[in-house]
Amino acid sequence: MSLVELIAQADERGLAASGLACLDRCVPLLGGDDEILRPLWASLAESEAWGEDEGWGEDWGERVEQARAKLDGPGVEGFAEGEASVLAHRMLGAVPVDRGAGNLREWADACSVAALQIHRLLDAASDGASSVTARREGRTQDMSPLVAAELRRQVAILEVLSAHGPAGLRQALALSTEGRRVLRAVVSRRARGRV
Repeated sequence: MSLVELIAQADERGLAASGLACLDRCVPLLGGDDEILRPLWASLAESEAWGEDEGWGEDWGERVEQARAKLDGPGVEGFAEGEASVLAHRMLGAVPVDRGAGNLREWADACSVAALQIHRLLDAASDGASSVTARREGRTQDMSPLVAAELRRQVAILEVLSAHGPAGLRQALALSTEGRRVLRAVVSRRARGRV
């Protein structure tokens, strides 16, 4: 199943987790530490009943505002990193404080595109497609390594959340943490190359 199809089928909490995971992997571009979005992850885990709209994220909006306040900075310097940082800031600025499915679906979809674009900007290898849209629809020929890894993470997170509900949040967070480490290393390597 393609990434676009997985997002279309996800429920509210799955959409929130998908968007949050994309944002979490891009925290190095926002100048934040690894724990800064933990309160939002905790908000997703508040109710054990995955299919219920009630009981999770009651303080979601408040935690979103706190994260925005902490990450409201210039981000990372440099041309590619600067453009990538702008995309990451847009993801953060667009986090819906309202947990409605429409808002969350639009945000999760935009985060998916932005995260893939960020990885494309930072990848030293060229990506064969003219846009990330083809990648999200399942056309993966000639993908650059960094974009391929990000696409795999996005698909794996949505699949684990769909299959395991709340129990999948821990695995989704682990996948996101792994991706954040990779992106942090890429940003650090590019910074060393400019010195």
